[in-house]
Amino acid sequence: MAQEIKHLEMRGITKRFPGVLANDHVDLEIRAGEVLTLLGENGAGKTTLMSILYGLYQPDEGEILVNGNPVKITSPRAAMELGIGMVHQHFMLVPTLTVAENVALGSPPRKGAFVDLQKVSREIEEISRTYGLGIQPDAYVWQLSVGEQQRVEIVKALYLGASLLILDEPTAVLTPQEAGELIALLKNMAQQGRPIVFISHKLNEVMAVSDRVAVLRDGRVVATLRTAETSAQELARLMVGRELTFRPTKSQSAPGETVLSLKEVWASGDKGTPALRGLSLDLRRGEIMGIAGVSGNGQKELAEVISGLRRVVKGQILLNGREVTNFSPEKMIKEGLGFIPEDRLHVGTIPSFAVWENLILKDHDQPPYARGIFLQKQSIRSQAASLVESYGVKTPTLDTPTGRLSGGNIQRLILAREITRQPSVLVAAYPTRGLDVGATEYVHMKLMEARDNGMGVLLISEDLEEIMNLSDRIAVIYEGRIMRVMTAEEADERTLGLLMAGVAQEAS
Repeated sequence: MAQEIKHLEMRGITKRFPGVLANDHVDLEIRAGEVLTLLGENGAGKTTLMSILYGLYQPDEGEILVNGNPVKITSPRAAMELGIGMVHQHFMLVPTLTVAENVALGSPPRKGAFVDLQKVSREIEEISRTYGLGIQPDAYVWQLSVGEQQRVEIVKALYLGASLLILDEPTAVLTPQEAGELIALLKNMAQQGRPIVFISHKLNEVMAVSDRVAVLRDGRVVATLRTAETSAQELARLMVGRELTFRPTKSQSAPGETVLSLKEVWASGDKGTPALRGLSLDLRRGEIMGIAGVSGNGQKELAEVISGLRRVVKGQILLNGREVTNFSPEKMIKEGLGFIPEDRLHVGTIPSFAVWENLILKDHDQPPYARGIFLQKQSIRSQAASLVESYGVKTPTLDTPTGRLSGGNIQRLILAREITRQPSVLVAAYPTRGLDVGATEYVHMKLMEARDNGMGVLLISEDLEEIMNLSDRIAVIYEGRIMRVMTAEEADERTLGLLMAGVAQEAS
């Protein structure tokens, strides 16, 4: 049985990787009965620090004390035995196993010689009901959306009975009402004596949930503040070292003709059941349409049918007035579609390919990149260098494998490739998920520029603040149908939250 953690200290934690000082003599104190928020840009050292606490890495220097006693955390199992549980930003799940099998991996209950999966399933259902997480124990992980997989990680940590819980952006997949309930739950858990580390890029959530905030920049703790004595603006400035624009400046919308039209579209999910159920939608030139909804309500399938990655069972898709239903991804690209996918690393790029290779992926056979069957290396490197500079992609060289870049830099690379192609329609699926406030600000600016340059932008996001700040019109999706389309001026958080939960409302 894991011990109860009353007090945990990390003293002088230092971790080096080849060419990188990830953590530089970090001191951190986590107390029972409080929520500590860890803030920092991508690459600031948060994940490395928490990976050390969870036993995935060993520190080069420093020590960890639990309840005043020095401990060696040599593995995640050792961390769990100490009572430390973590929900990772990059999920630690086995795709070919069910939810129940994944949860049981850490601590399988036995029934004779067999694992008692029925007992695990009952406990998952109980946890799911308690926290409103909506997870089916018999679903295979590969069938789940990114958001649903994050919920499985939350269930897994709770099932394993962690005393100290580290949560990395746990509200990203919840409606505002559910997020509020989870924040209330975490505060309640802290009040009952549980220590909690909360990692989030949503500064309004940080202000709402935490008692103290530790800000990391370039591997160091630059400030530890009581939340009641700081502000979102000050925290953002400490994170990035400069003032940030919180609300994008949105010029007056002047939408043109319809560039993308979906008419009564039906499509199946990975499980074979209908994921889109007669969905109809129109996107106009020069507007951003936000798709708001809780993860798993058809957003993934919507992005995939538009991009040609998933077949339409019934209905029509028109791009620039031409029917493109069930066109291949290659044909959709040629028809004028740009796509920023949900999985930026494996779908948006080829991680093992160099930066320059990923930048020309969609046009590698076209001039100026190619002449006949031959690549024009000089033109390619010149254009790639120009894009890297203008989009601020931080990379050691153009030959660096893309998978070695941070999430924010991979997203900048994808934006550079997609936007410079001047598509008539740009589908952006969760374009800022997992990004820090500086990278998020940049993505928002580029999407606004795309809209102002006449593109129709379809923005799929679970971040309501993002949807409301960027969109000209908002469509709420629930169980594969559009509940309602409204202007950004008509929308408020309560109305959107109710629609996202499937509560139909009369248009006012």
